Amino acid sequence: MTVSLALVVCGGVVFAAGTALLLARSLSRIVIGMVTLGNGVNILLLATTGRAGDPPLLAPGTRVGRITDPLPQAMALTAIVITLALTAFLLSMAYRTWQLSGDDEVQDDLEDRRVALRGEYHALRRERYTAAARHRTGRGGGRDPLDRLRAEHQQSRERQRRLRRVERARRARAADLGGDLWDNVLGEDR
Repeated sequence: MTVSLALVVCGGVVFAAGTALLLARSLSRIVIGMVTLGNGVNILLLATTGRAGDPPLLAPGTRVGRITDPLPQAMALTAIVITLALTAFLLSMAYRTWQLSGDDEVQDDLEDRRVALRGEYHALRRERYTAAARHRTGRGGGRDPLDRLRAEHQQSRERQRRLRRVERARRARAADLGGDLWDNVLGEDR
């Protein structure tokens, strides 16, 4: 079995481009990255078939050594179907997000951030208590390690308040303008 180096390099480049697009925050880039990644997988799967051979039919007079392996082709067809279904799902998610928020950028999950901060808070608390114990025993001490976490939490709350104010102002403007938002934004250019 000989594999074309150009096919492997092409598959690797397409796979890498799809992976880079998947790491973006925009849902449209994620959808394009998923399609590109699926195509890269198909190219790499077909690169494993090797050179072309006879059809995989066990008819009389067929040399078994010249038959092409049908498994990579079947896997590529299956990958195409899975990529199509996943693309349809991601497009519907992107469209629904566009309807709800007006943009396709994935926002930070506040609950996920709270869980991460809770773990950091408990770690800093343990550190604080060990530092306090060291201070009581006279083996050194320092300032409170929770001060940094409290400051970050306060900044996060301020950021959330600002975002809520901006969102309320945007909704008030949209209510004051009346009508379709696209008519107000685009006007006669629509």
